[in-house]
Amino acid sequence: MPPRPGWARKRIVIPAAAALLLVGAGIGASGGEDSGKEASARPTVTVTAGAAELKADAEPAPEVTVTETVTETKTVTAKPSKKPEPKVATIPGEGTFVVGDDIKAGTYKTAGAEDSVIPNCYWARLKGTSGDFEDIITNGNVEGPTTITIAGSDGAFQSTGCKTWKKVG
Repeated sequence: MPPRPGWARKRIVIPAAAALLLVGAGIGASGGEDSGKEASARPTVTVTAGAAELKADAEPAPEVTVTETVTETKTVTAKPSKKPEPKVATIPGEGTFVVGDDIKAGTYKTAGAEDSVIPNCYWARLKGTSGDFEDIITNGNVEGPTTITIAGSDGAFQSTGCKTWKKVG
């Protein structure tokens, strides 16, 4: 008996459509329980057969539509930026200030000691903030106006009993 016309093509298309249906059923069956994991992409396979495919003698021409739904979650971690430049153009008359964090290097001027019973303005450029005597680069005790230059290599600046220091350069 001679083969029917178009049968060779049906032998390829029909098993391919059946395989797609099985893959779709397998994917649908695997998506049951929610285990608390993040959603993953699950493709949906749809095979549409028109009236022509249902007739035995007609040429098969199945339409295959593949629809994918992708859900993507991204976690973005902000990278720490460089330390912001201190914006202070003045330094209070009391305290120890870290160069580069609290104050900028530069030249500062004060009007002198705060008004007190014993007017005295003590200042010190420091290598660090340990409080050790060896940390002092240079220092001074003044009553009137004075100007100092804080280097970028200084670790800190200390001021006690002084009026506000204003950046002049």
